[in-house]
Amino acid sequence: MTAPLEGIRVVELASYVAAPSAGALLADLGAEVIKVEIPEGEIYRHSRPRLQGIKHDFPEAPQFQMDNRGKRSLAIDLKRASAQRAVRALVDRADIFLTNMLPHRLERYGLDPDTLRRARPELIVGLLSGYGREGPDAERPAFDYTAYWARTGMMDQMRDADTAPSFLRPGVGDHAAALALVTGFLSALRMRDRDGLGQVVDVSLQHIGLYILGNDSAQALATGEAPPPHDRHRPRNPLWNQYRTADDRWLFLVMIESERYWQPLCEVLERPDLAKDERFGDARERYRHSSELVAILDEILGSRTIAEWEEIFRGRKVIWAPVATLVEAVDDPQAVAAGVFSEVRHPVAGTYRTIAPPLTMSRHAMRGEKPAPALGEENETLLREAGLTQEEIDQLSR
Repeated sequence: MTAPLEGIRVVELASYVAAPSAGALLADLGAEVIKVEIPEGEIYRHSRPRLQGIKHDFPEAPQFQMDNRGKRSLAIDLKRASAQRAVRALVDRADIFLTNMLPHRLERYGLDPDTLRRARPELIVGLLSGYGREGPDAERPAFDYTAYWARTGMMDQMRDADTAPSFLRPGVGDHAAALALVTGFLSALRMRDRDGLGQVVDVSLQHIGLYILGNDSAQALATGEAPPPHDRHRPRNPLWNQYRTADDRWLFLVMIESERYWQPLCEVLERPDLAKDERFGDARERYRHSSELVAILDEILGSRTIAEWEEIFRGRKVIWAPVATLVEAVDDPQAVAAGVFSEVRHPVAGTYRTIAPPLTMSRHAMRGEKPAPALGEENETLLREAGLTQEEIDQLSR
C-alpha cells in the first residue's frame, strides 16, 4: 500500500516542538524527513525524564522521540560555509522546507523563503514563528508559553476567580500549531499538483492561541469585553462545574443544556426533592440560586469516592468525567481500545509506549512506531547526497 506522502521529501531545520512535531506527522504520512541539528544535538533531544524530576532512568527523551520519529538526522554546524552549502543542496532536492529559525538567521544562511523560491518556484516553505512575518515582533524569539499562552489572553482566561494564572504544560500550543502546519502543507501540495507552483505556509503561535481560544476571542472582538472567569462557588450553570469527592478527587459535570439534564441528574443522585424545589425550577432560577445549589451538590458528591460515582453514573443520562491523573489517563481503557497509544522499539531504550499520530486513516496505517534517529546517524550519506567531497565531509565531522 502506498503511503499518502510517499515520494515527498522534507528538509526540517527546526528545534523544540512545533515545527518538528509537524515534521513527525509528515513522516507518519510517508514523507522522507531530513532533520538538521546542531552537532551536539538540540536541548530537547537531551531532556530526559530525570532532568524533569521524574524518578526513572529512561535513557532517552520520550517527548523528543515522539516529535521526531521516523526522520533522518544530519548534525552539522551551519556557521561553516560547506555546511550551509550542503543544506541548500538538500533543500534544492526537497519538496518542503520546514523551519522555525528567525528571519534574520535564514537570510544569513541563504535559506529565506524569497531566496529559495526565486531559485525553485515549486518549493513549499513552512515557517513557524512566535508572532508571524510582519509587524514589530516578527524577529522576536518565543515559545508557546509566551506567544500562545500568555500574550493571547489564554493564560488569564483559564483560571478560576481570585487565583493566580496557571502554568502551561510543555508543547501544548506547539502541537496545535503542528496540525495547522500540516494542513497548510497538504493544501499546498494539492495546489502544486494543479499548477506546479509552491508557496509559503506561515503559522504563528500567537495566531494559533487566539484561534484555539476562539470562543472567547470571537466574543472579545465583537464586544470589546472578555467573558467573565469561572467561579465554581457561583457558576452560571451548577451542572457545568467541578466537584470534590470523598477521596479528595474531583469530578467534572458538563451538562451545558441544564434543562435537558436537570431531571435525570436528580434521579441519579436519588434526590427527587431537588427537581421539585422552586429555587432550582429552571436554568434561570438555578443561576440565581447557584451558590445554594453548589453547596448542596458539594455535600452530595462529596459523600462518595470517585470510583463509586463512576459506578453510579455508568450508563445513566448524565455527561461527566473524572478528573484523571496523567498516569491514569495513559492507561484509560477507552483510549487503549481506540488506538491512542503505539509501541516503539528503540535500539537503546528498548520497547516503550508513546502517543500515536492524532488521526487514523482507513487506507494508511498511522502507527507512529518508529524511533527518532540517533544524532547525525546519516551524516555521511546525506552529505554525499548534497554533493560534498570526502574531504569536506571529514572536516564537518570534526
